[in-house]
Amino acid sequence: MTPVVVIDVVGLTPRLLAHMPNVSAVGAAATLRPVLPAVTCSMQTTLLTGAMPREHGIVGNGWYFRDLGEVLLWRQHNALVQGGQLWDAVPGLKTANVCWWYAMGAASDLLVTPRPIYHADGRKSPDCYTRPPSLHDDLESRFGTFPLFSYWGPTAGIASSRWIVSAARHILREERPGLLMVYVPHLDYDLQRYGPDGPEAIAAAKEVDAALAPLLAEDATFVILSEYGITAAARPVDVNRALRRAGLLEVHTQAGMEYLDPWASRAFAVADHQIAHVYVRDPADVDRARDVLGELPGVDEVLDGGGKARYGLDHERAGELVAVAEPDAWFTYYYWLTDDRAPDFARLVDIHRKPGYDPAELFMDPADPLVKARAGLALARKKLGFRYLMNVVPLNPAPVRGSHGRLPDDPADGPVLLGPFDGDSYAATEVKELLVTLAKQATAELGARRMS
Repeated sequence: MTPVVVIDVVGLTPRLLAHMPNVSAVGAAATLRPVLPAVTCSMQTTLLTGAMPREHGIVGNGWYFRDLGEVLLWRQHNALVQGGQLWDAVPGLKTANVCWWYAMGAASDLLVTPRPIYHADGRKSPDCYTRPPSLHDDLESRFGTFPLFSYWGPTAGIASSRWIVSAARHILREERPGLLMVYVPHLDYDLQRYGPDGPEAIAAAKEVDAALAPLLAEDATFVILSEYGITAAARPVDVNRALRRAGLLEVHTQAGMEYLDPWASRAFAVADHQIAHVYVRDPADVDRARDVLGELPGVDEVLDGGGKARYGLDHERAGELVAVAEPDAWFTYYYWLTDDRAPDFARLVDIHRKPGYDPAELFMDPADPLVKARAGLALARKKLGFRYLMNVVPLNPAPVRGSHGRLPDDPADGPVLLGPFDGDSYAATEVKELLVTLAKQATAELGARRMS
């Protein structure tokens, strides 16, 4: 059986393909029309389910869990996904997942997903979770520990994508899954740091293309796609600060630091790139919150119930309102009004405690001349087994130069689909059936060989 290998090269657009000969050789590039929000968790789930967010429930990279009273981003368990998925769509098909999201508890036969060790003394160490468990030690012995700090943060770079590609190639050769799904993150980093139009974006595209070359040389049917394109966006919009100034958002204070108080707030936003879910506790406050958002420079649309339904985002997990940024803007999660009141986690890479996405985590604070020295000292403390604080992230979002989440205004800036397909444009909801068809063909081929 010729296996089907699906590679998600996040951030890949038609413009970047000109610098990626290995990727381009997979097939003609079709336009892929994303869902709103065009962010990792929502788009990957649509690709795997064939459904809109209104059906599968993944309304962003995170949301306000009303039953818990907590904003949670980057949850990992597959039970959050509602509806059938690609993993078990073809009976008898052996499947493998290398770093696609919502992997834990999914029905794939093999999986690899980032999973740090959170030590009792507060330290965080790189690692990953695998099924079967024996795969963990096999991959670590061959390729080293999963390079978590190259996967996200100020030092994020090509090393994580190379590790992922090596792991995927090993699984393909040794386990021979009929369907292998691989997530390659590298373009996400420098395109958010520097924007999509400079030499850094071209260099990143070339690096990914070279890293993928060994995998693409294997005997398989390849499909390459992306979730979104990153566009130039250098205008941060402080949506929560606007809600706070309007008297709708509340905080509570501990040790001189302010924390978002979602239980007490009349309205607050979960910022996610160019989308913000705005949760309004009392229906009587919806009009006031909409007015505040509508008057905020950088906001393009404010979706109410009808607007969410128009985009297939009308799920109970969504905010009462959803703000969409203008093309050159993106939403911060910041809710404090002066930096001396910011919580300590704001200066850290801390994707689970921040009540919104923070692209500033891709930077060391450029305003701090001692930031690298402090980072080196913290790293030394870590290596010696002491507790450490890597407080290097800027509170000024100005360095960010690229974002995504809104629907692309130009298909050349949107996601792509390459593979053995005839069309020149596909909706994200169509991809699952395309992949099911390829997988069934591979399974039928295996059955015919066994009969002969």
